[in-house]
Amino acid sequence: MDTPERVVWAKGKCSTTTCPTSLITAQSLAWLEHYFAWRLSGGRDLARLEARTADAICVLENEVRSEGNHGGR
Repeated sequence: MDTPERVVWAKGKCSTTTCPTSLITAQSLAWLEHYFAWRLSGGRDLARLEARTADAICVLENEVRSEGNHGGR
């Protein structure tokens, strides 16, 4: 008998049936560090970064703005 998958974490439009901590990689932590450094430096000069890092920063910034627009829900 198969048991149906259960959501173990959900927030807004995102959810997962596996522990989200196990999805964090060394690269994703590096992108988070780059993002916070970018924010602390005033959020400029994306053109000087590697394309993947700049893309990760844009994704994170969009998510932060989305959270702010929805009151953290």
